[in-house]
Amino acid sequence: MSIRIGILGYGNLGRGIECAVKQASDMELKAVFTRRDPSTVKILSDNVKVYHVDEAVKMKDEIDVMILCGGSATDLPVQTPEYVKYFNVVDSFDTHAKIPEHFGNVDKSAKESGKIGIISAGWDPGMFSLNRLYAGAVLPNGKDYTFWGKGVSQGHSDAIRRIDGVVDAKQYTIPIDTALEAVRSGSNPELSTREKHLRECFVVAAEGADKAKIEQEIKTMPNYFADYDTIVHFISLEELKANHSGIPHGGFVIRSGNTGWENEHSHIIEYSLKLDSNPEFTASVIVAYARAAYKLSKEGACGCKTVFDIAPAYLTEMSHEEIIKNLL
Repeated sequence: MSIRIGILGYGNLGRGIECAVKQASDMELKAVFTRRDPSTVKILSDNVKVYHVDEAVKMKDEIDVMILCGGSATDLPVQTPEYVKYFNVVDSFDTHAKIPEHFGNVDKSAKESGKIGIISAGWDPGMFSLNRLYAGAVLPNGKDYTFWGKGVSQGHSDAIRRIDGVVDAKQYTIPIDTALEAVRSGSNPELSTREKHLRECFVVAAEGADKAKIEQEIKTMPNYFADYDTIVHFISLEELKANHSGIPHGGFVIRSGNTGWENEHSHIIEYSLKLDSNPEFTASVIVAYARAAYKLSKEGACGCKTVFDIAPAYLTEMSHEEIIKNLL
């Protein structure tokens, strides 16, 4: 039987989930749910129906895993604890500072309902998180460095779009080259948040909006921009569509450490991603963890899980025997 997937929210990420499910031979897309008028939402799949979000709970017995594609700023903190009452769920909550709080809220609901809730699945948090853990375990005497970009941050762009007076926006996270070079040299530099990245924002303001107020609100936004040097450009909607329509991203996780009796040998572990489409790659990670959610649920597990809690074997379509034969 195929794993029956539901998508809640059909923006860039939801569309990416739809594409990733198509590539998974053990999955089928059962339904898409939206807060918009369903008749106005055109999806890629021919034989899948779009429902209003209010219809979701009525289909709890027809969906094995519901993938939540809302934003981390205001949607997921409410949606994930609520929908895990009825479904196994996966989200991509990416406000790092608030993950412990989100975990606690989801864990409580999931244990009460007997469901699985996997949070913060993506590439950071997600794949980068795993690489930080692996590298730190292997080189305990060392330092972690994470660089993001250059690329579009969906969460940060969404946070800007929610500011009053903003019509649309794209935010680019840009690593500072001198900092990246210093880390790769093995010198273990002490770097502040501000010294590692620059944030550049391209914002379309509504006619008559107070641009100075918008810029100030962006630059002082906690957990998003306050700790960074941030550049804000106000441009037209036409220019945004012409020059900033793509959603590339990527980055690096680097662990610099030493081994030996006197720590005489130095080592660099580096994991990197170069992504042509941030939401499609994020979606691909989420779909792998949706498979894990299904497997864990079938085993009778419940509660909130993160990428740290799930063995790699749960992510793949391959059997245990195939994994050992082909990958070990």
